[in-house]
Amino acid sequence: MTFWQGRRVFVTGATGLVGSWLVRELLDAGATVACLVRDWDPQSELVRAGTIHRTSVVSGALEDLATLERSVAEHEPDTVIHLGAQTIVGTAVRSPLATFESNVRGTWNLLEACRRHPDLVKRVVVASSDKAYGESDVLPYTEAMPAQGRHPYDVSKSCADLIAQAYHRTYGTPVVIARCGNIYGGGDLNFSRIVPGTIRSFLAGERPVIRSNGLFTRDYVYVRDAAGAYLRMAEEAHRPDVAGEAFNFGPAQPMTVLDIVDRIAGLMGRRDLPPVILDAARAEIPDQYLDATKAARVLGWQPRCGLDQGLVETIAWYRDFLRVA
Repeated sequence: MTFWQGRRVFVTGATGLVGSWLVRELLDAGATVACLVRDWDPQSELVRAGTIHRTSVVSGALEDLATLERSVAEHEPDTVIHLGAQTIVGTAVRSPLATFESNVRGTWNLLEACRRHPDLVKRVVVASSDKAYGESDVLPYTEAMPAQGRHPYDVSKSCADLIAQAYHRTYGTPVVIARCGNIYGGGDLNFSRIVPGTIRSFLAGERPVIRSNGLFTRDYVYVRDAAGAYLRMAEEAHRPDVAGEAFNFGPAQPMTVLDIVDRIAGLMGRRDLPPVILDAARAEIPDQYLDATKAARVLGWQPRCGLDQGLVETIAWYRDFLRVA
């Protein structure tokens, strides 16, 4: 982590799930961090833990190019980590235009700001997603497969992914792209997601709700492993076999929604509360999981936290957050 000592880093999406943990790791490693913050959320882990007071805060939105260019010009980052996005599939279905504005326009705005200041920015990590691949009959996804989302959220991530590749190949912008599976961990305040929603239900003595039929298959990546993946990509972005590349990050242990709910139930002693299955999910891909061989081979990345350990730490975070003994 001595790589980060004295480095200047600009992070979008810093108050989100991954951003909250990643910013803490950067600061602890000696980096100087500026964060783009659209909405002040006192429940965000970045705010709640006091980490935000160790950063410079830029108030603004990804949709505003002038704000992003000013951020780069004034805070002089050599590293930009782009996590900011509208991340909820259901929200994208209800409000596709706002999702496209944030995820697509926001990405090209950020990359354009970086392109205009090549003397400053030496590495850019862009958070894409397994959703960028869209639906496929062939699994697991490999990085050689095309980005071909079909529904609003998936399309927004496909577009952002392709735009990042275009900026590297056309302008030489030093971009590296991360495609993670479903990230979980303490600090996720989107309780429509299965892990935090299930934990909150069990803590309240209620049956958890599954929006799908429970058979959808996903990778589950612990948030601190995801943060480590982004940092590792940035550290290696100078290499010719890394710059401009996309990398998958997943545990190679795909699970159904019912499996993950049962795992949480076992850890919390709540198998007496079977899930309510709505079978009402819209615009969701049934099966998604990733081949992370390339990340292991090129970056030396492996998940450090097993599923049970990650869930135990996550449950403890929500138990404290929701003040349940």
